Amino acid sequence: MDPNNKFTIGGGGEDGGSGTSGGLKEQERFLPIANVGRIMKQILPQNAKISKEAKETMQECVSEFISFVTSEASEKCKKERRKTVNGDDVCWALGALGFDDYAPPLTRYLHKYREIEGDNSSNNKTNTEEKDPPPRNNYI
Repeated sequence: MDPNNKFTIGGGGEDGGSGTSGGLKEQERFLPIANVGRIMKQILPQNAKISKEAKETMQECVSEFISFVTSEASEKCKKERRKTVNGDDVCWALGALGFDDYAPPLTRYLHKYREIEGDNSSNNKTNTEEKDPPPRNNYI
């Protein structure tokens, strides 16, 4: 990762604490807090409550993590003169950044996902080809 590439989360960063970094508004840099809260609730007991502060803290952390991994994957793509970051690049970045426990399972998931999507794609093409043509308009 480029050591000069700094991510600022929350206030008090290089931007003077205005809540923006690189011209982006805070809400543009973070995942929607409702989505973060929904994910957090999935692993807690049904009657558990999550404070606004906890949701905001998690929102900042996951957004920073995504930026961190994506930046590493992007650097790899730049070195390889590619413009598109793909799932394999993200998996590679996780391993390169020391998240060795996560890279292999995520790689397996990605390959299974691609298999399923490939199957669904070919099934959709087959089903489309086998369908009867639409009825002709006899009012012409």
